[in-house]
Amino acid sequence: MNPLLSRRHFLKRNLSAALAVSGLPALVPSSVLGRAGQTAPNSRIAVGCIGVGPQGRGVMSNFLPQADCRVLALCDVSQRNLEEAVKMVNAAPNHGGVVVLHDYRELLARKDLDAVLIATPDHWHVPVAIAAVQANKDLYLEKPMGLSVEEDQQLRKLCQKNKRIFQFGTQQRSSSQFRQACELVRNGRIGKLQQINVWCSASMPGGSTAAIQPPADLNYDFWLGPAPQKPYTLGKAYDSEPPATWKTWWFNYDHALGFIAGWGVHPLDIALWGLGDKIPCPLEIEGKGQWPDPNGVCDTAVNWNVTCKLDNGITMNFTGAPFPEEWKKRYGRTTDHGTAFEGTDGWVHVDRSGLNAYPKELLDIKWGPNDTELYKSSNHARNLLDCVRSRKDTICPIDVAVQADTLCQISDIAIRTGQKLRWDPAKEQFVNNDAANRRLVRAMRSPWKL
Repeated sequence: MNPLLSRRHFLKRNLSAALAVSGLPALVPSSVLGRAGQTAPNSRIAVGCIGVGPQGRGVMSNFLPQADCRVLALCDVSQRNLEEAVKMVNAAPNHGGVVVLHDYRELLARKDLDAVLIATPDHWHVPVAIAAVQANKDLYLEKPMGLSVEEDQQLRKLCQKNKRIFQFGTQQRSSSQFRQACELVRNGRIGKLQQINVWCSASMPGGSTAAIQPPADLNYDFWLGPAPQKPYTLGKAYDSEPPATWKTWWFNYDHALGFIAGWGVHPLDIALWGLGDKIPCPLEIEGKGQWPDPNGVCDTAVNWNVTCKLDNGITMNFTGAPFPEEWKKRYGRTTDHGTAFEGTDGWVHVDRSGLNAYPKELLDIKWGPNDTELYKSSNHARNLLDCVRSRKDTICPIDVAVQADTLCQISDIAIRTGQKLRWDPAKEQFVNNDAANRRLVRAMRSPWKL
């Protein structure tokens, strides 16, 4: 029997799922779920995938080749996404017979799953992740994390309480050039760190505001979930008509912060890795954003320039495209992303194209017994699976992930307020600025709540 539901059955299930939204997800005790997160050493780790659009399928493709892993269940509110995902699973060796669901709560209630991959739209990341932690599942969460600092804090609190293994989708940490760049900084090979330059692609403007009928294969109300109730517009959940190949929710504040977080979290995470995995001290942050034409559905900043001045004397500059010409000249290239560390004795610049430094001899350094060598991973999915077994932290655990996501959040707040703000990383709030602190919380559409 084809594991995919018929269209009639799908629409019937969609109605049931929409009615189910009127009640909040129930807490399922670990005694009912069985393993409570512990995986037998010789068993295959069973993974469920929630959100199997293009990004979700891309991440899932890293799990499918792992010999000790089986993708057992798929969940999405889109029929076309499920169809593509089922094809991938059935084509993979040692997989097949995958269970297909349309409500993530049904997937999380399964006692035969050890871990989940969550790759929904951004506004669903934390609500689904919290439900996964409450169901005692380990998890791989696509970046960015939440729509607010409060969401990040709540997820961290529950991960710590339930002792869940967490992997954040900042997969650059599993690439050797990023590790090498941060090792050069952490070992003082560029001298005393003075400045960090960070850049990434900016958000897109535009997008039709005309209300249209949602696609027939999409449960739109469930897709919205905690986001505000607004009409469906062209390209909101799926790629737009050619030549556009992006979804408008990426750049709409109801669903995401835009690329200040969606792309920016990658190079900012590397900046934090070089700093020591956390915001080390209080800082002042200010910036300006360029906003798109209000006649389009895309309303997140299409460019920004943010400056963080840390109390330890280090300055971090964070910008979206176009990038400063002096950076292009200095580092030789500024592709759509990058992190550059400037020290008293040299600099190192890294992106997905590679690593370069001044002086060039820095690239040939061999580490000795007294040098700091950072956590090594060559595959983000493999790293999660290993940690599910060992119960050790992944290369990007929840504490580190919240730090990187917080930098995105306070950068967005800085450009929205247009004020110089002071951030206290210990208290995780702005100092003496109630208006800015109110932006650390985002409301959810009833009945959804954290």
